[in-house]
Amino acid sequence: MLIALLVPLGLAILLFALVLTRAAIAERATPRAEAMLLGFIVSFFDTLGIGSFAPTAAWMKLRRLVPDRLIPPTMLVGLTPPAMAESVIFLILLGVKVDPVLLFGCAIAVLLGGLLGAPLVARARVWIVQLVVAIGLSLAAIAYAMTNLHLMPGGGTAAGLPLTLTIIAIAANFGFGVLLNFGVGNYAPTLVTLSLMGMDPRLIFPIMAAGAAVMGAGACVRHIQMGQMDLKVVVGLAIGGIPAVLVAAFIVKTMPIEPLRWLVTVVVVYAAAVMFRSAYLGRRDGTASAEAVPVL
Repeated sequence: MLIALLVPLGLAILLFALVLTRAAIAERATPRAEAMLLGFIVSFFDTLGIGSFAPTAAWMKLRRLVPDRLIPPTMLVGLTPPAMAESVIFLILLGVKVDPVLLFGCAIAVLLGGLLGAPLVARARVWIVQLVVAIGLSLAAIAYAMTNLHLMPGGGTAAGLPLTLTIIAIAANFGFGVLLNFGVGNYAPTLVTLSLMGMDPRLIFPIMAAGAAVMGAGACVRHIQMGQMDLKVVVGLAIGGIPAVLVAAFIVKTMPIEPLRWLVTVVVVYAAAVMFRSAYLGRRDGTASAEAVPVL
C-alpha cells in the first residue's frame, strides 16, 4: 500500500513541478530573496513539527509581502514543494509502520477537500478570507501555547485505529483539506485529532505530510491555473524550503524548540489580531457600501 501511495505521489510531484515551472517562466517570476529566506526558516521548523502556515501567514501580513486575499494561495502553492519533500522522507522512514488504510484514506480525503476548497477561496470576499486566516492563526497560537505548557494530548502507541475512528479521522482530514486553501495548516489539527484517538505522535507525521503533499499536487495546480497569487513569492518559498527540509530531516537531531515556539506564538497572536481588525473593517465598509445603495 505504501508503494501505491509513493508512485502516484511521485507522478503528482512531477506534474506539479512542470505546471509551476511553466507558469514561473511565462510570468518571468524571479524569486524574491526575502521569500527564499522565509521559505527556508519556516520549512526547517515545519519538519521539526512547529508548522509552517501560521508563521508564514504572520510574516506575510506583517511585512505586507502580498495582499491579504492572496496570502492563502501564495502560501499554499509556495510551501507545497517543501511539503512534498517532507512527505517522501517521512513515508520512507515511518510510513511502513502506519496502518495503510488510515494513511491512504487520510491522504485522499485531504486531496478531495483541497480540490473542493480551491474555487471557494477564489470566490470568497476579502474580509471572509481575512477572518478565516485570523481564526487559523489564533488556533495555531493556542496549539503552540498548549504544547509548551504540556496540555496537548500526548498520544498513545497505536499505529492504526478501529474502523469507526478511522472513518472519523478520514472525514476530519477532508475538512482540513478544505481549510488548507484558506491558509489554515493541517499539521496541528491532524496531530491533535489523531493523538486524542491514541495514535503514536511520531507515526502521525507521515499522515500529515502525505496529506499536505497530495492535496498540494491537486489543488495547487488549480490555483496556478487561476493565477491569483504572487509567483515571485511562490518560487522563493519553494526554492528556500526544499533544502531546509533536507537539512532538518537528516542533520538536526535535537535543538531547543520550546523557546522558539513561544516566540512564534507571540508573532502569530499579533498577526491574528491585525487580520481580525482588517476583516472587521472590511466587513463594516462593505456593509456600509451596501446600505448606501438605493433600493429600486
